[in-house]
Amino acid sequence: MSGLLQLIASIEGNAHSGPLVRLPFASLFDTLGVCLAHENSVLLLYSLVHGNSDFLEYVLVRTDLDTLMLPNVPWYRERLLNQTSLGSLIVIILIRTVKYNLSKLRDVYLHTNCLATLANMAPHVYRLSAYASERLVSLFDMLSRKYNKLAEIKNDKMNTEDGDLRGDCFFEDPSAELHIYTDFLRLVLEILNAILTYALPQNPEVVYAIMHRQEVFLPFKSHPRYNELLENIYTVVDFFNSRIDSQKMDADWSVEEVLQVIINNCRSWRGEGMKMFTQLRFTYEQESHPEEFFIPYVWQLVLSHSGFTFNPSSINLFPVPVEDINGEEVKKQLQNGEMKEHALQVETPV
Repeated sequence: MSGLLQLIASIEGNAHSGPLVRLPFASLFDTLGVCLAHENSVLLLYSLVHGNSDFLEYVLVRTDLDTLMLPNVPWYRERLLNQTSLGSLIVIILIRTVKYNLSKLRDVYLHTNCLATLANMAPHVYRLSAYASERLVSLFDMLSRKYNKLAEIKNDKMNTEDGDLRGDCFFEDPSAELHIYTDFLRLVLEILNAILTYALPQNPEVVYAIMHRQEVFLPFKSHPRYNELLENIYTVVDFFNSRIDSQKMDADWSVEEVLQVIINNCRSWRGEGMKMFTQLRFTYEQESHPEEFFIPYVWQLVLSHSGFTFNPSSINLFPVPVEDINGEEVKKQLQNGEMKEHALQVETPV
């Protein structure tokens, strides 16, 4: 762990002068790929990608990014993921994170970052799996149900004291919550639109998932924030519905038969009637004071994995004022007049 701390300090430009440890990027990349089940490895990867431009460039030119992701698929317990692509896996994990965040953490920042990542990927997805496609549509369905519940509260159609809502809100004010979900729903629709506009022929499973659950979009067809986006979705639905109807089959359709019709007609899809929207592009910016998150997080890992015994109550991670015996704040001065701060105190290991 001390090596991890030194390397992170080096990445941030705060390491003390001394001998440098040189590691081949290829070896580091491959090793991280098999160790990302551990939090300290994830922290190291984040620090390298964000703080070392050379390593970031190396990662971006690698053609096997699945090395960093696919070895960790076994931890995904909801469904057996065999022969899944890296893109499909990322979509599945991001949507799973969004759903967990809605039910447990309720962190707007995490939610926005996950949806922003999906939006950046959307125009470039290729052969998204059936499960990933179904998860995308189910994400809209889940958000729409939450949106409808909040809208009912705002319109006084539901008793606000009903405990069914209070436990899973971002904010206590239903109006603020409704505004957040309005934006979330639009962002998911823009993600689906980007796939249909720029990558439909390569993603028949997305078309099938939308057609299979097309009723979830219907209540929002006349919504002023969503109507143009939904016009595109229903243009696609109508196109493929007409192709299926033209087959004039009396028996019930199987999933495979419907999907085959979609695949066959993807070749003739020309995007007629689709409205073009500006592609969403989000960029990641680290918070202005990242140490407020990383210092406690690193020390949490130190306490958990170092093998040393610390007294947690003796660890002060940030500068704190010194108080006298009467509880009044005392500013201790150094000889040069600078403030003396207790930046970090760690009790000697026992």
